[in-house]
Amino acid sequence: MVIGLGQFGMALAQSLAERSVEVMAVDARLERVQVASDFAASAIQFDATDEDALRRTSPERRDVCVCAIGDENREGSIICTALLRQLGAPHILARATDPVHERILRLVGAHEVVNPERAFGERLATRLLYSTVLDEVPIGGDLVLTELRPPAAFVGRTLSDLSLPRRHEINVVAIRREGDKTVSTPLPNTPLQEKDILLVVSPPNAVARLLGRF
Repeated sequence: MVIGLGQFGMALAQSLAERSVEVMAVDARLERVQVASDFAASAIQFDATDEDALRRTSPERRDVCVCAIGDENREGSIICTALLRQLGAPHILARATDPVHERILRLVGAHEVVNPERAFGERLATRLLYSTVLDEVPIGGDLVLTELRPPAAFVGRTLSDLSLPRRHEINVVAIRREGDKTVSTPLPNTPLQEKDILLVVSPPNAVARLLGRF
């Protein structure tokens, strides 16, 4: 269930539906519900701070309940998150707009909190600072998956020579070679090529620290 069909909530609900996920889309605005009805399994108009109305959607039976209510109604997002927890939702993901909002959402019962604007800004900043970085995605906990081309100083050297896990806490988990549509398991003694694309797992900022050396 996705509650709040602003830009973030609508995009999330549509992307899930395109991946064959059964989505219930909820918003207080009829025009947004009508848009979501084109792709969601069900689209319902009601105020998600109304406990009786929210109870009728059976949050306890949903795999995930997303409170995507945006900055225009912070109080509503907090109330909705608290009600979802009280009604037995097994996993609640709430959208926060700032650190204070995030702390409150966790206090009232969110199992997971995201700030999509901040996350996108951080990813874009890394791409702008380092031209070799193609993309960066958090993968839970304190790890990040980064897609990048090897720095010039790495070309011709092997992963064994570079000792990235020991020296920089960076693990290369896959390599895609130019012209090869498959992703291969990296071999420690294979020299890196200029147009290789490396998929690496590391703590946040580990790749930035490494690239800042070159």
